[in-house]
Amino acid sequence: MITSILDASALLAVLLGEPGSDKVRGVLADSGISDVNLSEVVGHFARNGATETDIRSVLDPLPIERFSFDGELAYAAGLLLPLTKSAGLSFGDRACLSLAQRLGVRVLTADRAWQNIAAAVAIDIEVIR
Repeated sequence: MITSILDASALLAVLLGEPGSDKVRGVLADSGISDVNLSEVVGHFARNGATETDIRSVLDPLPIERFSFDGELAYAAGLLLPLTKSAGLSFGDRACLSLAQRLGVRVLTADRAWQNIAAAVAIDIEVIR
């Protein structure tokens, strides 16, 4: 059962051994990620010179459920824009939040700016560091 949705920053914290990674590792097997946020993680490694084969060898074995970004999530993410604009959240951030909203679970992120919008979006947001 999915208990948490991971933002790209939370998954990267685990993969790069950054502070807060222990919090994410503890729930990894019960976590999900939007394909949008997975794309951000792939992009991080590609930008730093990793090949697709190398990236897949790291990401594919992870016990994280992946969720497609569909039309309903597109609307939900778009409707979050006015509520998240003041904190400067990106499309990827809103994709993550809209998935957590749909599933009724918390979000894990390393982005402290999300704390400023938690009440407005009515989503449980846990900042990992």
